[in-house]
Amino acid sequence: MLCIYHQSTDPYFNIATDEYILKHIEEDCFMLWRNDNAIIVGKHQNALAEINYEYVKQNNIHVVRRLSGGGAVYHDLGNLNFSFTKQGKTSEMVDFKLYTQPIIEVLHSLGIEAKFEGRNDITIDGMKISGNAEHLFKHKLLHHGTLLFSSQMKNVSEALKIHPLKYQDKAVKSVPKRVTNISQHLKIPITLEEFTQKIMNHIVSTTPNATLYEFTKDDFKKIEAIKQERYVKEDWNFGLIANYNFNKSIKTNGGIVEIHLIVEKGIIKEAKIYGDFFNLKDIAEIENALQNSRHDENSIRKIFENFVIDEYFMNITLDEIISAMF
Repeated sequence: MLCIYHQSTDPYFNIATDEYILKHIEEDCFMLWRNDNAIIVGKHQNALAEINYEYVKQNNIHVVRRLSGGGAVYHDLGNLNFSFTKQGKTSEMVDFKLYTQPIIEVLHSLGIEAKFEGRNDITIDGMKISGNAEHLFKHKLLHHGTLLFSSQMKNVSEALKIHPLKYQDKAVKSVPKRVTNISQHLKIPITLEEFTQKIMNHIVSTTPNATLYEFTKDDFKKIEAIKQERYVKEDWNFGLIANYNFNKSIKTNGGIVEIHLIVEKGIIKEAKIYGDFFNLKDIAEIENALQNSRHDENSIRKIFENFVIDEYFMNITLDEIISAMF
């Protein structure tokens, strides 16, 4: 098994790295890595329905879709991620408990009574410190998981806070759970770097033929190509979604604005705008212009460039209108 401590903190590059070790490295791999502020959404989720859009935008949080299913998770530099890739028989490979066991053993060695619970979690005192997901490709499995060590819990909760009635669709929804940081449960404090090294040492010492490996320049070049081909694209991160209805209302100094959208594969098929605001021109002109636009901020802003906003929404700013649409 190749054991890799991946130094990049670029979320787009790192999710591409997961795909690379799964599809392009023949040997089994174990990898430890961290992402700068990001929400990583599951393959089958409606990304917009999983994030607090305004908070994510204000705090420059990246949104990246991964290959595996499951729910959305928040990553920051206080969160350590681990990935396994393994070859074998498909029927035998899907085993969440198997791949989390080495992590639990390290936590036990630190005096923490962690355990595997539910479908895919590691918990401490009933609170989640790790969520895990898996993806099969031919005769290989990718298992990856999070380890909340010293994450900013305010960001974890705020970035993933979403109104349950805003998006109505059949996409897989994340299930909110109480979370905690590993560092809060340590009897003897250690740094994240020390924790990372303990995990790597444990994997190397308990895995036959484990070998430390560093990516080559050629590896990095191929990972970058995967990143550019898939993970930086909005179509991948926001477009792979089920059809949904969107409803939101906001209160402004100019009155209440209520937005209703019917969206199919990321494209607005119908837009209705209601409220008690005043207007000089018919709001139907805006509704018609929004049809067949992508439900993303850049596309919608370009449409509004063709209108004098105050003629349709008196005393309401464009930013307020945009905020009502996500």
